[in-house]
Amino acid sequence: MQVQVQLQVQVQVQVQFEANAAIKSRGNKTAHGTPRAFPSQPPPAARLKPCLEILMQSTVSLWPLIGVAVIIVGFLLRFNPMLIVAVAAIVTGLAAHFPPEKILALIGTGFIKTRNIPLIILLPLAVIGLLERHGLRERAQAWIAGIKAATAGRLLIVYLLVRELTAAVGLTGLGGHPQMVRPLIAPMTEGAAETRFGKISDAVRFKLRAYAAATDNVGLFFGEDIFVAFGAIVLMTTFLKEAGIVVEPIHVALWGIPTAICAFIVHGFRLYLLDRRLERELRGNASGGAAVSPTQSAAGDKA
Repeated sequence: MQVQVQLQVQVQVQVQFEANAAIKSRGNKTAHGTPRAFPSQPPPAARLKPCLEILMQSTVSLWPLIGVAVIIVGFLLRFNPMLIVAVAAIVTGLAAHFPPEKILALIGTGFIKTRNIPLIILLPLAVIGLLERHGLRERAQAWIAGIKAATAGRLLIVYLLVRELTAAVGLTGLGGHPQMVRPLIAPMTEGAAETRFGKISDAVRFKLRAYAAATDNVGLFFGEDIFVAFGAIVLMTTFLKEAGIVVEPIHVALWGIPTAICAFIVHGFRLYLLDRRLERELRGNASGGAAVSPTQSAAGDKA
């Protein structure tokens, strides 16, 4: 409302200025020869005073942003995330001069509107945790160990291709760190490495997990840019349209294809180098693991 009043004042001042200029351009006398009367103009300070008052009244208070500082400090001190968010909401409301009953009403309304979201997030995680408890990771490692030609890099290259193709058609939920990388892709990558090189160290294991997570990120990030209904494409076309540049979403999506291909080539080459590096660093472990295997087998039979 204050911004609208400010614009109206500016328009009135501009119209008055243009009207005075038009009268002066027609001369200082009327058609009957009498002197033309001009409306008296107030001094510049008097004309600027209403505008300055409106600007001072419409100044946005930055105190509600203190809630962001509360969130940062809370996470740095490793407090409970739910407690941090609740305290930040209350502090932001108080900084915006909201009464306590209004703050509680807004928190309750937000909870009622979004109470189904935790079920959507937690139920799949519970199912995945139950599958892991019953040996999903072990079965994935055993299955990939039966494929002699499989290596960590080749497996991740295949997953990168599948992840990009599925994300390009909008199926972004088929992958992800909790539902795909942790229970399946990372154990299969570790199993492929152990099949070729024997027992691997924790440093190599963590490196393989990091590469598995990075492969999922790269495939999703560059694959979803090809999907025409992706939110980022709609945002870019809207921004360009406001700037006077009219583009179609399908054109933006098509130009995402070369970027996705380049990302696949670059990250695929990194995964190829990963295989070469593991081959160079862990070559001695394969013979050592083969030598230990008969002893372990005999010990198991004796037990």
